[in-house]
Amino acid sequence: MSKELERAVAAHYSRPNLEDAIIDGLKRSGTPLDRINPQDVAPVDEFHTAGRLATMKALKLFPLEKDMHVLDAGSGIGGTARVLAAECECRVTGLDLTPDYVETARRLTERMGLSDRCRFETGSVVDMPFGDAEFDAALTFHVAMNIADRSAFYGELARTMRPGAPLCIFDVMDGPGAGMRYPVPWAETHETSFLKSRDETVSLLEAAGFTLVEEENLREFAIGFFQDVFARAAEADGPPPLGLHLLTGGNAPEKFSNYAKALDDHQIEPVILVARRS
Repeated sequence: MSKELERAVAAHYSRPNLEDAIIDGLKRSGTPLDRINPQDVAPVDEFHTAGRLATMKALKLFPLEKDMHVLDAGSGIGGTARVLAAECECRVTGLDLTPDYVETARRLTERMGLSDRCRFETGSVVDMPFGDAEFDAALTFHVAMNIADRSAFYGELARTMRPGAPLCIFDVMDGPGAGMRYPVPWAETHETSFLKSRDETVSLLEAAGFTLVEEENLREFAIGFFQDVFARAAEADGPPPLGLHLLTGGNAPEKFSNYAKALDDHQIEPVILVARRS
């Protein structure tokens, strides 16, 4: 992944003063700020298809145990990492390319009293600043769509995971339908979007030393999810205090509309894959 491409991806996600916007949303929601928890921030905390609902689906397939050290590759503002810490009692190290996200992840984690179980670093997932076989498990949710060198990414995951460790991937994958609409939540144009099909992804994982053990295609679930989201939005007087619009900018409605249309036309499909490091 070239430095130029990494800068473009980081710029796409960059949101200065993001923590302030989230805290303001919590205040307007009536949430006491002295005792916030992951559920309070859920509408904005997990930047992937269906958010917390999809996270819990993935965790049912992902064999985690208490005190495992888990890598969250492309950790965003830390929502999934904090779920693993709070729900599974894991230790989580998050790595993300976007400094605004990493700083927000650290501050929200501190506010929730989870800093002893979650730490976050800025860096590239194709050149990770971690040792060999450092992690007991790894996950990556809605990250690979921005990565051109997928072999390097999966190779780094394999390098940093111990033999036999489980990996959970949840990504938007290329579907059988032709074409793709932009902008979408992960990219303004095709220049920073690198979708692979489910079969291509599995082949790349196998080449990196992983064996597929579980999978679930969430396309139909996601179609229903977005139908509900759009129906609620049509009835509401403006956006909610907390939501992914805080992460996706002024053209958020167009991005999510294009995403939903691409689901309907089967141009894309969100898929969970669980594999094991050989």
